[in-house]
Amino acid sequence: MWRRRRRRLRWRGLAVMAAMYDPGNLLLQWHITERCNLRCAHCYQSSHTGDELDRAGLLAILEQVKELLLLWKEQKGKTGIRGHLTVTGGEPFLRPDFMELLQTFFVNRGLFSFAILTNGSLIDRTAASKLKKLKPSFVQVSLDGVQETHDRIRGPGAFARAVSAARLLVKEGVRIFISFTAHKDNYLEFPEVVKIARSLKVERVWADRFIPPLSGFLRETDAQAPCALTPIETLEFFRLMNQARGEKKKSIWFRSNQTEVSMHRALQFLVGDGVPYHCSAGDSLITILPNGDVCPCRRMPIVVGNLLETPLAEIYHRNSTLRALRDRDRIGDGCRRCFFAKECRGGLRCLSYALTGSPFEPDPGCWLSDSEKH
Repeated sequence: MWRRRRRRLRWRGLAVMAAMYDPGNLLLQWHITERCNLRCAHCYQSSHTGDELDRAGLLAILEQVKELLLLWKEQKGKTGIRGHLTVTGGEPFLRPDFMELLQTFFVNRGLFSFAILTNGSLIDRTAASKLKKLKPSFVQVSLDGVQETHDRIRGPGAFARAVSAARLLVKEGVRIFISFTAHKDNYLEFPEVVKIARSLKVERVWADRFIPPLSGFLRETDAQAPCALTPIETLEFFRLMNQARGEKKKSIWFRSNQTEVSMHRALQFLVGDGVPYHCSAGDSLITILPNGDVCPCRRMPIVVGNLLETPLAEIYHRNSTLRALRDRDRIGDGCRRCFFAKECRGGLRCLSYALTGSPFEPDPGCWLSDSEKH
């Protein structure tokens, strides 16, 4: 009896904290393995081996995710709260139990939706057919340039396999997104990637900027890693994105060519005339690593707890780092005079963390920041 009362008191305390932070729906990026069949030059993983949970461990974590969602519903007094899981790796299709895990997600689709992030290399006709039945919100496949560039970054034959996966999934009626990681060696090729995506009839193309490895955590291959964009290159890249996005409007009567170019990432609204965007890491975005560690974002590798030791709801509402990331008044000095400071909150925080050691410094790629001017 005392255990039940203690549990109720603990959840009541978490509900009070939940009222202080209202992120809306939760996006959980779940890395179920570090194993990968590619060795991409711009990969953020420090290794391709490590501890990973078995299927029972994954299901136990899924129960923690469901508890957090139910807590939000109870606190808000409504049933419209949903979660969304993006499951990835490494390469998630390397896990032999991956399809079984997706089947569990499908059974729980009333509580959360799910999507898959993959390099596409292991998706054949059989896999595409199974995914059609499991109804993911989307499957995201990466393309980092034309064939020569993509294969230079990800390995020989990677481009052909990614394009094949996209074709198979489009044929099955599965929603496909193409993601593009922009750095000095490839950002000028974004318009060509959009053309490829439109020829494949995928639904959306989006892009984010390369995040360099943290100082002191370099891997053996990092000497050949790409370089992050400068502020001037960042502005040029966003203009290329906006131009490619505008080409959709010119072809509005051709329904087969309606691939959307999304510009809803850090700083992109400054060029894309969209809704102001702020980094959601630690707020409506939480990342779980294969060993149960929790981070605000995979590209901001600050471990804030481990789900084998502390429940997800407790980590989310009580961890000081996550609470600081949700503080709307926590804005770097270089941004305070900017008109968009309150909405943007410093831009791409994982890039700030990688280059300055603090996620609260202004985006190093921002051409408007005072810190860039001085």
